[in-house]
Amino acid sequence: MTTVLIADDQPLQRFGSRMLLESQDDMTVVGEATNGSEAVRMAAELHPDVILMDIRMPGLDGIEATRRITAAGDRTRVLIVTTFDLDEYAYAGLRAGASGFLVKDAQPEELLSGIRAVATGDAVVAPSLTRRLLDAYVQHLPSGPTTEAGTQEDPRLASLTDREREILTVIGQGWTNTEIAARLHLAESTVKTHVGRILAKTGSRDRIQAVILAYDTKLVQPS
Repeated sequence: MTTVLIADDQPLQRFGSRMLLESQDDMTVVGEATNGSEAVRMAAELHPDVILMDIRMPGLDGIEATRRITAAGDRTRVLIVTTFDLDEYAYAGLRAGASGFLVKDAQPEELLSGIRAVATGDAVVAPSLTRRLLDAYVQHLPSGPTTEAGTQEDPRLASLTDREREILTVIGQGWTNTEIAARLHLAESTVKTHVGRILAKTGSRDRIQAVILAYDTKLVQPS
């Protein structure tokens, strides 16, 4: 059973989301928050699997709430669902630690599949879109010292093998597991094993955060 917290300042939106989710045998709504501060507090109290997070809410907004929730290190994952289909919102949400981004006019099936995906550790943004977002807003990324190889000195890369570093690089370039397997002549199951180890070693919550890490550490440069 996937537990979900709904964070939205619009009562009708919360009601509609609750009705949809509770019509599913594998989902239950454990609470509703009307602003970001409530979402942070309820996440700490209820430990939901997934939070449906609106962005524009009174007081603490959804971006900062997402940042605080993911920084707490709990298993809760955030799926941003917003009226505003703007790259800067998606970018800010992903940088804050969200595992996905959907707009409110998405089909009900898209929302349900998105919740199920992030609950199992997947991301609900295509790798190519993630790269496009980061390319567009790469000027916001922090600068830092670089090694002779041109990558930012970051302890999260220290434990990676050469093959894992190579795979992290192409993940950052937007390759899917199938593409990695074909181009590097590996079995797809082997690729999945490598990806799992990369996430574990670097402390990345999901594939999106691995893409951001590849940019942060300069393994990937903007197009």
